[in-house]
Amino acid sequence: MFDAQLLHDAAELLELCRRADMKIATAESCTGGLIAGCLTEIAGSSDVVERGFVTYSNEAKMEMLGVPKMLITLHGAVSEQVARAMAEGALSKSLADITISVTGVAGPGGGTRDKPVGLVHFACAGRGRPTIAHHEVFPGDRADVRDSTVQTAFTILRRTVQGKT
Repeated sequence: MFDAQLLHDAAELLELCRRADMKIATAESCTGGLIAGCLTEIAGSSDVVERGFVTYSNEAKMEMLGVPKMLITLHGAVSEQVARAMAEGALSKSLADITISVTGVAGPGGGTRDKPVGLVHFACAGRGRPTIAHHEVFPGDRADVRDSTVQTAFTILRRTVQGKT
C-alpha cells in the first residue's frame, strides 16, 4: 500500500519521537487518514501514534476538532487558517505532544484559480511551541498529491521533533 521510501521515513520519524518521548496525533482531510495509516503500518507504532482524526467534511472539522465555522466560511476549508485550527484542535482533543494537520485539493476536480488542484495547507502544533504553517502545490494526479502530502507531513514533523522549525 505504501512505497518503501514512505515506510522508511515513517519508521525514522517514529524512532525520533521515541527518543524525544513525544506522541503524535494527526488531523487529516485530503489524505483521509493516510498519514496515520502509514505510521501505523510500522509495528510498534502505538507507543508514538496517540490518535488520528479523519475530518474530511467541514462538519467533521467543526465537531471533532472545534474548527470555528466562521474560519471555514471566511477562508474556506483549504486555507492556512483552517489548517492551523485543525492542528490546534487535535492538540487540545488528544494526549499528543505534537500534531500535524493537512487540508487540500487532491483532485482531479475541485480546484479553482485561487486554490488549484495540488494545493495543500499543513500546520504543526505542539505543547509549549508556536503553531507553524506551510503550504505546497504538488504536481501530478490524486495519488501523487496524497503521497507527496504524506511525505511532506513526515518532513515537517521530523524537523519539529528535531527542533529545526
